[in-house]
Amino acid sequence: MQRCVLFVGGGLETLPGLELAKAMGLAVAVSDGNPAAPGLALADHPLVASTYDPAATVTAARALAGRRPIDGVLCLAVDVPHTVAAVAEALGLPGIGAQAARLAMDKLAMKARLAARGLPVPFFAPVPDVPALLAIVARRGRDLVLKPVDSRGARGVQRLARLDDLGAAFAEALRHSPTGRVMVEQFLGGPQLSTESLVVEGVAVTPGFSDRNYEYLDRFAPFIIENGGELPTRLPPDTVAAVADLVDRAARALGIGRGVVKGDIVIHQGEPFVIELAARLSGGYFCSHEIPRSTGVDLLGAAIRQCLGEAVPAAELAPRLARGVAQRWLFADPGVVTAVEGLAAARAVPGVFHLELRAGPGDVVAPINCHPARLGVVMAEADTREGAVAAAEAAVATIAVKTRPLGPAGAPHG
Repeated sequence: MQRCVLFVGGGLETLPGLELAKAMGLAVAVSDGNPAAPGLALADHPLVASTYDPAATVTAARALAGRRPIDGVLCLAVDVPHTVAAVAEALGLPGIGAQAARLAMDKLAMKARLAARGLPVPFFAPVPDVPALLAIVARRGRDLVLKPVDSRGARGVQRLARLDDLGAAFAEALRHSPTGRVMVEQFLGGPQLSTESLVVEGVAVTPGFSDRNYEYLDRFAPFIIENGGELPTRLPPDTVAAVADLVDRAARALGIGRGVVKGDIVIHQGEPFVIELAARLSGGYFCSHEIPRSTGVDLLGAAIRQCLGEAVPAAELAPRLARGVAQRWLFADPGVVTAVEGLAAARAVPGVFHLELRAGPGDVVAPINCHPARLGVVMAEADTREGAVAAAEAAVATIAVKTRPLGPAGAPHG
């Protein structure tokens, strides 16, 4: 019988993982609370259970395990390590454990643990209410970031220096927290990195370093929206080594002795600081598309094998290439999409290997206030980083998503 891997989450960005697992000769189970999730249609064993409901997912996984063995469990492009840990514990599978998963999902607890272990993190504090927020701003100024303690995808994340109504900002952050908790942290200027590592025998090995692009901070203020990323990183080797060491120490501090860790790191005044560390495979096609094309490392395949209990040699994660890969997200003015132009020309730009538009005529484009609201993505590769950036930006420039404004009550004009 084929070995079976369970992916918790079946969204669009999970599909490359499902396809790779099938190509590896594995049976694929997928759990998702949305019966129309694309991953369920691709799965050999679809399970309808919310990714954010560990008990429901465990129940569904146990039912499947009663019919055929499940050999491994992981998540890709959805931040649910607590659900993955619950399934792993219930079925006796390799995993990171409930405590590490809890720390990885709770930004406040994560920061507290990292700070207690002496790791560099921005100033942070819980914000129980608006008066507490006003008091923190009075002491530390407005160059702060307000965020939900336990949400993802930049939902509710706002830079206070870019807005006036702190009460409204608090309400926005609060409504995105499942547990009703809000925190604040210092905004640290400097280059930001996405990293992706596999923890092998207790050591985080990091083949993935992507420079994050934030050219639209003014356009989407006060929300902090990433516009893309670029590999290889432009940072010097000693800084890259310092980042890799910090990610390793952060994973150890959170008790993650195996599995994937995805880091959000800022280089502030020449020193790396941890913004967040997630215990999951990344979204945005970082692990499935960018890292292998840039470095030659099959991080996604290695993570799948590791979750099945296989040993992954650290040497297998050493980059063998340094090709340029660039990603740029697509945006449009809010309103109803009336036309989409230039897709064929964009796909024809030399170097473009992935173009995805998530809206078409008749769809409503909401104001951009978080990463899931982005309209689509273009990815390109070249021998150099600069060539990849030029190709991705040339493709974006050919695409026009035309909209007409909504009426006062949210209905289309016309």
